[in-house]
Amino acid sequence: MISVVIISKDEASLDKTVSDVGDQAGRLAEAAEIVVVDASDGGLDHIRRRHETAVRWIQFKQPPGVRISIPHQRNAGVRAARGEIIVFTDAGCRPEPDWLARLVAPLFQGEHVTAGLTLATPGSTALYDQGAQRAAQSSYLAECSTINLAFTREAFNAIGGFDETFAYGSDVDFSWRLTDASYRIRSVPDAIVRHDWGRWRRQMRRSYQYGKARMRLYRKHRSRLRRVLRDDPMVVVYPAFLLGLPLTVFFPYYPALLLIPAWRNRSNGAVGVLIDHIIYGVGILAELVT
Repeated sequence: MISVVIISKDEASLDKTVSDVGDQAGRLAEAAEIVVVDASDGGLDHIRRRHETAVRWIQFKQPPGVRISIPHQRNAGVRAARGEIIVFTDAGCRPEPDWLARLVAPLFQGEHVTAGLTLATPGSTALYDQGAQRAAQSSYLAECSTINLAFTREAFNAIGGFDETFAYGSDVDFSWRLTDASYRIRSVPDAIVRHDWGRWRRQMRRSYQYGKARMRLYRKHRSRLRRVLRDDPMVVVYPAFLLGLPLTVFFPYYPALLLIPAWRNRSNGAVGVLIDHIIYGVGILAELVT
């Protein structure tokens, strides 16, 4: 059986996601189920009632003192799932035709983990699209998010699931631990979901949280720091630039260093990318000093 697990806090867009996933699950040759892990405390009951014959609905209670329960909900979803293959997507995602069949196909051919391609919905911030499309062309990925992911229960059990000490970043931690355990993440670029990333204000909040999460990841996975300049230069470059801003008093052209990444990202909106990366660097520094 294939279990599609969708976690939700209070997103009304869950309704369309469940409908789209249900249509695709019904066309699979294999048995499939949909599991929703709902932390809305009854706020989404109208959606639950609409889909109650086709979906197993898990009412999730956040543990005391936990504000962001993403990894807790993912673990709860896998525990409740009946399938040997687990698929994750998020509330608000709109899968393109044959997404589900394409994502799970390699798992029937010996792979243990697959990651599809996630692109922005029209009208939302498409800042990540070009990078995601470039990365997806590799046969195997160094890391991935859980927004468009499938894996075998064997792989999940081998690494102990999601680390519930993370608020954000548990998906990357999960993928890093998979690759550390010699599981490969097969890229499936034609398994596409569209996600509404929101407008710029939401993007800036997300950049800050992603920066903080990245620093937490390297605190846990210290061995990866040896390769950080080669594999993940943003973690060093932007915090170093921000720390060097006082040098502007003596070297007025110091901020002109930003022209280098601006030129490299000109096709993706240089100003937006720079703002995003600087706020990401602020998040790294904020986590570094806590």
